[in-house]
Amino acid sequence: MEGTGNLAQGFEQSDENAPRVPVHQQVYAQLRDAVLFGELAPGQAVTIQGLIKRTGAGMTPIREAIRRLTSEGALEFQGNRRVVVPLLTLDTIDDLIFLRESVETRLAERAASRVTEAQIARLEAIDARLDDAITRGDVPAYLRRNYDFHALLYGAAQAPILLDVADSVWLRFGPSMRVVCGRMGTQNLPDNHKTALAALRAQDTDAAAEAMREDVVQGMEQIRAAMLDGTGFSDVID
Repeated sequence: MEGTGNLAQGFEQSDENAPRVPVHQQVYAQLRDAVLFGELAPGQAVTIQGLIKRTGAGMTPIREAIRRLTSEGALEFQGNRRVVVPLLTLDTIDDLIFLRESVETRLAERAASRVTEAQIARLEAIDARLDDAITRGDVPAYLRRNYDFHALLYGAAQAPILLDVADSVWLRFGPSMRVVCGRMGTQNLPDNHKTALAALRAQDTDAAAEAMREDVVQGMEQIRAAMLDGTGFSDVID
């Protein structure tokens, strides 16, 4: 999220005079992106050769990216050196809800007292693009714009430790959210962003925190419901 050195800062350099991003960092960002937005599905096996083909990178940066993503919980090692995108369990979802409610609610609360007019304007622009993605049924665009909204909002909190925790948590549920959205479509997805934006403009810290709490819980409960009814996951497991 914004301020962490990860996806919210963007993958490509917009200024041709900016320092060139090292190859290993580019590869890491690309693969992290693929996990975060569900391009790699829950339970999917990840191979070095497959990632070399996907990215066009060499073996060394691929190995480094796998190591980093494994340490972050975005990938996991299984027997016989097999690497997969983790599958969520019901217990894991409970833990993620607890973390998201605790951390992201606090970030929204802090952001409400620190966010600038320019940042609010950017949040409104992102939310408009998110609404457009929902209307068009564009799941990949919805996921990216939703992440952009949360990343910018939480970045305004100026709380880097909490931000790092939130960013790590998003890596763990991102692939499952992509599956759920793909099965449900976008029309029934929760959107508490308008309430959050109104709270930000009023500098109402309690209302901003509650809007994000509801947004977090609704999204995670959709994943839980999909797991409980047995739909949406079995056909994406390798």
